[in-house]
Amino acid sequence: MARQPLDTGQVVDAAARLADRDGIDSVTLTAVAKELGVRQPALYRHVDSHQDLLRSLGLRGREYLGAALADAAIGVSGDDAVAAVGHAWRSVVSTHPGLYAATDRYPCAGDPELEEAVERIVAIIAQALAGFELDEDHRVHAARALRSAFHGFAHLESGDGYPQPHDIDDTFDGMIELLCAGIRSQAQQ
Repeated sequence: MARQPLDTGQVVDAAARLADRDGIDSVTLTAVAKELGVRQPALYRHVDSHQDLLRSLGLRGREYLGAALADAAIGVSGDDAVAAVGHAWRSVVSTHPGLYAATDRYPCAGDPELEEAVERIVAIIAQALAGFELDEDHRVHAARALRSAFHGFAHLESGDGYPQPHDIDDTFDGMIELLCAGIRSQAQQ
């Protein structure tokens, strides 16, 4: 039986599976080659280096996150939109922890494609805020604040950063209420 040719998508898919299953630190070129059943030199036709692979994973993670947020925001507005986007963010992190972790492993600054992926996420969140009647500047600031809050919460949650006996879902819901109250306050100014 003839072997199917390898492509970049398959390499990134294998790295994402490995990251989700075993953690982002397990993603090495050797491990990805083993996952694909090929020798490591075969990967260099599709990625330039380990850093290039991490960049591709980070881009994939941001694209996946953006799609999930856009889907969650359809048909909702106001507080419900903020909650839907926040819950979608948490779901992505719990479903694809390694892929999500890759979004922090390669710097965005100076990389137009990665910067654009981040801006798409902010734009999706900003669009979900349309029901708050914020001016454009306040909407961007609120979207960035939500991105920071959701990322921080999900990052802490994925790393067992909430050891207290309190229900984490209640904490998240309280954070949503707090954020929405702040957004409504800005909209009234």
